[in-house]
Amino acid sequence: MKVLILGAGGFIGGRLARALARRGTLRGRPITGLALADLAPPPVPEAPFPVESLNIDIADPASVAAGIAPGTDVIFHLAAVVSAHAEEDLDAGMAVNMAGSLTVFERCRALGTCPVLVFASSIAVFGGAVPDPVTDATFLNPQTSYGTQKAVAELFLNDYSRRGLVDGRGLRLPSISVRPGRPNRAASAFMSGIFREPLSGQEAICPVGPDFAHYYLGPRRCVANLIRAAEIEAAALGQNRCMTMPGRRWTIGQMIAAMTEVAGPAPARLIRWEPQPEIQRIVSGWRDDIRADRALALGLTADDSFADNIRQFLEDDLPGGPVLS
Repeated sequence: MKVLILGAGGFIGGRLARALARRGTLRGRPITGLALADLAPPPVPEAPFPVESLNIDIADPASVAAGIAPGTDVIFHLAAVVSAHAEEDLDAGMAVNMAGSLTVFERCRALGTCPVLVFASSIAVFGGAVPDPVTDATFLNPQTSYGTQKAVAELFLNDYSRRGLVDGRGLRLPSISVRPGRPNRAASAFMSGIFREPLSGQEAICPVGPDFAHYYLGPRRCVANLIRAAEIEAAALGQNRCMTMPGRRWTIGQMIAAMTEVAGPAPARLIRWEPQPEIQRIVSGWRDDIRADRALALGLTADDSFADNIRQFLEDDLPGGPVLS
């Protein structure tokens, strides 16, 4: 069982690599090799099997052909240009999110072995004037370039799976919170920043109001769901290989209340409410009343509470506890 993670330099990719290293098996077989790939070679976790770190640019077909080796059984495709970046730079988003994904699919086709391919899509594929709630049967109607690029990749993933070129599983990720580290260029970055920074004793800006509602998932559940998706048998997936990953709908106010429940009132005082029209324009096109019944039936799960997400962030990423300054 040889496994490849594209986008392993990101925080979800890194956590997935560490989870697989601890687990040691996938799809009922021992992992015999793990390749971690990104634009810069990612860190290598300790593992009871060989792990290699690669430089792969999915926008470069030659790089993809050289990096995705024959004999690869499972590929996790997490590489992407994130939402606000894709909106600012259409060419970059097209090159990576759309053409780059097709390049990965084409390399799988060339392998001739129909590898399992777990593709990280996004709830940004939904939007516009469609009725609530949004389900897996809702038509894709993205209102951003990022969502459009992910939707196109989903269609290719379904078609390549139908043809037996890949064994695809597309998962529309909710916004993942709380993310550690530095903010990225996603429009949703503030959805982690307004917790991460205050819990570290730093100010954070919230560009939307406390009543803004969105669909969320914590990092631990996201990684567990990616692994579960890789292990689902193809026959259980049916004709549509893409589905929404389970999450929970919370308002910003509810999430801040959950942070206060866990860490007391001091972190919330470090949040500055400053409207940012460009961010508001992007996130207002996203849907929040989303049902993931299909994924739930297949064994994927959502968080129990956002307070649990805060506790997990403190355990995993801020082991000294909140800085109550």
